[in-house]
Amino acid sequence: MKETNPGADPIGQNLIKLISNACFSVFVFSVLIFTVIAITYQPPDPWLESAPALTKLFTQTENATFKIDDTVAKTGEDLQTEIARAVSPTADIKPITEEVIEKEEVEVSNMTLKSSGCEDLEVVNCSDPRVLITVEKFNLRLFKSIVFLDYQTPVNGSKQDECDVSWRFRNKKEKSWRKYRDFRRFKFAIGENCSYKIVHAGGWHSGINARRMRIRVNSTRSGGNNPRAAPLVRDDEINDTIPSLGSETNFRKGKYLYYSRGGDYCKGMNHYMWSFLCGLGEAMYLNRTFVMDLSVCLAGNYNPDGKDQEGKDFRFYFDFEHLKEEASIVEEGEFLRDWKKWDRSHKKKVPVKKVVTHKMTPMQLRKDKSTIIWRQFDGQEPENYWYRVCEGQAAKYIQRPWYALWKSKRLMNIVTDISGRMDWDFDAVHVIRGEKAQNKVLWPHLDADTSPDELVAKLQGMIQPWRNLYIATNEPFYNYFDKLRSHFKVHLLDDYKELWGNTSDWYNETMLLNSGRPVEFDGYMRVAVDTEVLYRGKTRVETFYNLTSDCKDGINTC
Repeated sequence: MKETNPGADPIGQNLIKLISNACFSVFVFSVLIFTVIAITYQPPDPWLESAPALTKLFTQTENATFKIDDTVAKTGEDLQTEIARAVSPTADIKPITEEVIEKEEVEVSNMTLKSSGCEDLEVVNCSDPRVLITVEKFNLRLFKSIVFLDYQTPVNGSKQDECDVSWRFRNKKEKSWRKYRDFRRFKFAIGENCSYKIVHAGGWHSGINARRMRIRVNSTRSGGNNPRAAPLVRDDEINDTIPSLGSETNFRKGKYLYYSRGGDYCKGMNHYMWSFLCGLGEAMYLNRTFVMDLSVCLAGNYNPDGKDQEGKDFRFYFDFEHLKEEASIVEEGEFLRDWKKWDRSHKKKVPVKKVVTHKMTPMQLRKDKSTIIWRQFDGQEPENYWYRVCEGQAAKYIQRPWYALWKSKRLMNIVTDISGRMDWDFDAVHVIRGEKAQNKVLWPHLDADTSPDELVAKLQGMIQPWRNLYIATNEPFYNYFDKLRSHFKVHLLDDYKELWGNTSDWYNETMLLNSGRPVEFDGYMRVAVDTEVLYRGKTRVETFYNLTSDCKDGINTC
């Protein structure tokens, strides 16, 4: 019998254990490295990148190789999914759903059990709950992109079988929680089981008898004392009045952050928003009221003559009511009047901390007890830009409150009006031309790729024939898109000029903000409206992703 070597097995076992331990160590080390990478890695987000990256995005100079895309106007409500906020203010309003309507039908049927036959339906009674239920079911079936919030009791239309109905709603694609109003006219007939049925539904804002009356203000169009001038009209659902500090005691008890005007004035609107939100963010960090200049200078690139326009009102472009709800602010003129009044009537002046350089950080000012911290920006550009305060170490502490800055409700009313006239059933294409189409160095193919013939050929493969097609564009020639009209129901912003014309609500309401003087519907307003209508399209076609091979920011940047 052959003897075995008693030392062979232990050596082999030890070798196997050694190899197993080494492999296990490599595995554990690999898992550790992967875990560290997973925790520390943050994918780039165009709206939530580091402060230096966003600073570069919002503040590139005109001499830079790549310019900001000013054909799109984004504000806080467009970023609402990336920036988490508290529960919506309309959370207590239950939307009108199929379940809600079914409960209403049960309640109504219990009330009408004693009725026999259809005698009570021979004449349409608009106050009959069954009329409203019929409209609710019709709307819910037709408008899939709308959330219906509440209805008003229907009123008589122009004929015996017509009723005008008003309701409040919001669009599912809008990330803000603002409410809008529509009112339409419906023609009724008697259906099966003695029920109402709608045989015809009017278009957007057709139910004029259900329209709410607007508040008329004793002012004149000219701003003078002409008694024959028509009174201005104010939307009672928009409260953008300037808040008052109240008594002198209230003023003295407050703590304020005051930014004097810097080099940001008359820069592009993206630059303005980036700097403004830096100041507002610092005020929130310091737990102070932000002193706000409502006067805005619109940069020349939004104006046909290329000249800067001073004296624009912040409320023309942004939702001042929402800003007041989200942040502690005071208007600059009101603040300066109260400040001067206090200093004139009291021997002890208001304590003021003057800060003449952005290099003094918010962290250094956190414990300052002065009533007013006054940041002054008297240096040379770019040292006198507001956003410089939020650079460096401050970027870790100052959070720009994007959620506080929404587009003007008046502009959004125009957006809603345009979308409503297309019954919320439309596709949209963004056609960027203008200076980029002329610059063949950075965008060599853009002009040809967005020519009328090319647009027809490409869009036919993306959009169904004879769909409503909204074109958001900076192309100045209205007839440029005429060839598309043979294939689609084309809509352009200029098709809706009456929405900001001299008989419109927007015209009257902005005049009221502007001391009775007419307000121009300027280039930035056009971009803002175009952007929001574009976002509401069921199919959305973009220039630099669908229509051309050129890169959005210029050659070799894709």
